[in-house]
Amino acid sequence: MKKGQIDIITMGCSKNLVDSELLKKQIEANGFVCKHDAAHPQGEIVVVNTCGFIADAKEESIRMILELAQAKEEGRIGKLYVMGCLSQRYMDDLKREIPQVDGYYGKFDYMQLLRDLGKEEIASCAGVRSLTTPGHYAYVKISEGCDRNCAYCAIPVITGHHKSRPKEDVLAEVRRLVEDGVSEFQVIAQELTYYGLDIDGQRHIADLISDMADIPGVKWIRLHYAYPHQFPMELLTVMREKKNVCRYLDIALQHISDHMLERMHRHVTAEETRQLITEMRQAVPGIHLRTTLMVGFPGETDEDFEQLMDFVRWARFERMGAFAYSEEEDTYSGMHYEDDVPEDVKQDRLARLMALQQKISTEVQAQKVGKVMQVVIDRKEGAYYVGRTEFSSPEVDPEVLIDASAGRLRRGHYYQVLINDSDEFDLYGEVVKPQ
Repeated sequence: MKKGQIDIITMGCSKNLVDSELLKKQIEANGFVCKHDAAHPQGEIVVVNTCGFIADAKEESIRMILELAQAKEEGRIGKLYVMGCLSQRYMDDLKREIPQVDGYYGKFDYMQLLRDLGKEEIASCAGVRSLTTPGHYAYVKISEGCDRNCAYCAIPVITGHHKSRPKEDVLAEVRRLVEDGVSEFQVIAQELTYYGLDIDGQRHIADLISDMADIPGVKWIRLHYAYPHQFPMELLTVMREKKNVCRYLDIALQHISDHMLERMHRHVTAEETRQLITEMRQAVPGIHLRTTLMVGFPGETDEDFEQLMDFVRWARFERMGAFAYSEEEDTYSGMHYEDDVPEDVKQDRLARLMALQQKISTEVQAQKVGKVMQVVIDRKEGAYYVGRTEFSSPEVDPEVLIDASAGRLRRGHYYQVLINDSDEFDLYGEVVKPQ
């Protein structure tokens, strides 16, 4: 156990990561050494920032808490605290089932941890983060919560109504991060196209991204977690006209069958979805779409699933993830639908869908061979430098591998790279002109 050290472990999504970074800054300002996601936590205090979205994520968070509770009993760590979505939703149950934890906090009151340690929030650090990402990129969270109320989703139960951050606060954060050397920004929200509606009834996501793109030093902006219903098409104009807004959009579609979309409370039809994708690709030539799809939702028939497979063949998403439905407490589907698709059927459908997407992804990657693309270097790994194009978000998307023996490259710098090979996941290339 290391005295004066606090370990933070972040589970789940990048929105949680932003919260951990805010807490980390305050911890460091109060004189502690703070480690993030250490392989072997050994601080006198360990904080777990939990995820409570779906069953697998909840189980992973609980396993982590139990492992650390054992480490505490064995004297390998000191005190143990838990925060985040899981404890926001299941506070009383966790206190009862895992009493070894010294304190539980929710999604929004985690700064109380400082006061419980006899410390205070440092005013000069309010809203400032200690980045856990490589120094050249950061996540920027522009809102909390969600007003969509999809039938399967527990996010509104956990985080409440959508609440946009004031635009000037977001822009001030970006300027501050640029001063610290950040050039690439992943804009994140549970539903970013809703931005501004709670402030004055208007969607302001296009204005926000346009103003962000005008900040000197901003090299790339990438957009995560849009919603298809009433999509603000002016955002595509910004993406097309602002060269530092990446031609990339993460838009969760979940399904294509009208039967499923209606039961999921998605407020969009199959025809509208197809038309939206067509218009996106017309408005922003070369755009890469990332989506998430769900199989096994209550009532999903073989016909529904085959429609989904046909849709994926048609759409040829550049990036796609999928998951099998799991029943969540306090959601509409959990209360009103029977989870009637057998687990083996769910898993078979998931495997078939992902096998189809793997074939499409391999073909999409191969089409890049012979092209010169701008690549930012993230790290050196073994015999390769590893980077990404504008079409790849950190952690989740394909990367570009460059032979390290060809010359030294600098992390966070951008290079023109000739793509000379590909596989089902990654691209391979060589630098043709430093930038």
